[in-house]
Amino acid sequence: MDSKENSKRDPESLSEVEERKLRAAYARKKRNKRIRTIVLWALVAATVATLYMMYTQYQKDRAESAAAIEMSVYAETRVQKQSYRMSIDLSGYIEPYDIQEAKFRTTGTVTGVYVKEGDQVKAGQLLASIDSTSQMANLESIRNQIEEAELAGSERDLELLRLQQKAAENTLDYTNIYANFDGVVTSVDVDQGDYFEAGDLTVLTLVDISKLKATVEIDEIDMKYVKEGMTAYLTFDSMPGETVESYVSYIPMLGRYSDSGIGVVDVELTIDDPPSSIIPGYSFEGIINVEDDVEMLIVPQAAVSVGRGGVATVNRKLDDGSTETLQVQVQYLGENLVQILSSNISEGDVLVYQTRSTSDPMMRMMGRR
Repeated sequence: MDSKENSKRDPESLSEVEERKLRAAYARKKRNKRIRTIVLWALVAATVATLYMMYTQYQKDRAESAAAIEMSVYAETRVQKQSYRMSIDLSGYIEPYDIQEAKFRTTGTVTGVYVKEGDQVKAGQLLASIDSTSQMANLESIRNQIEEAELAGSERDLELLRLQQKAAENTLDYTNIYANFDGVVTSVDVDQGDYFEAGDLTVLTLVDISKLKATVEIDEIDMKYVKEGMTAYLTFDSMPGETVESYVSYIPMLGRYSDSGIGVVDVELTIDDPPSSIIPGYSFEGIINVEDDVEMLIVPQAAVSVGRGGVATVNRKLDDGSTETLQVQVQYLGENLVQILSSNISEGDVLVYQTRSTSDPMMRMMGRR
């Protein structure tokens, strides 16, 4: 009897176990779905919170910007004429006062080199020679022809032969190199026996360093103050703490455009008695002090606006209280001051410009006006 009952219970027990498994699996699936839903909503909430914070910060920044703009006020300044002792800044490199890069002016073999590097020479001194046999023979032939023409009494032939004699003497002179000035031989690139073509290469270099010179670039704005003879004060790294005097020795009649598109003039300076510690090639800084006080139209730097391309403008106040914008040419003087160079601005003109105020309520009210 018991075995029959057990056999009847067993199928029912298996069914109950399967049902419990299915219910447990369903419960797990439902729980996992609920967890995913919670995580998803948490992410949505976090995203919304982040966007809200970003929007809040944006509104705050916008309000601060608006407040800053609101605190901008308009100031006025009157164009003033003031006298200044002006100086012009300089920079450049020292050069020899004169330089001769000698070449043979005829073709042939070098027959003599009479100097070496470092020699002191005098103007007119013979430095080197090239073979002159053919030139001397040609000159002697012409002289003989002149003697014959003098006996024959042909004045026309004599005139022509004398011209040929002068040309032959010049050709003979081309076989020699002479010093053009007193100076020092800085290089010798020729030896006796070398062969050279006319005008081929520089064979000797001679410099005059009894004086020194420099070319400085001065812009068109400052050139109206520069005159020949003005003193320029130069400083060199080789002479710390010392100043060397020079003077404006030459102003060319033509200017040029610099790399930055500004009109400039290459002015020459000369040092008459240079110190031995300065040699050609050294760099320097310096100034030229304008002898007389210069009258300038001065305004605060804040009154000038600089736009694209470096175009400077100012806002001039008119009699009816309105303003007009004018393009001007300016020069910055330092210490927040600007010189007005344009003729469309005059002493006494009132310029209006925007500036920043403090948190003073009265200043904010002025800004709103």
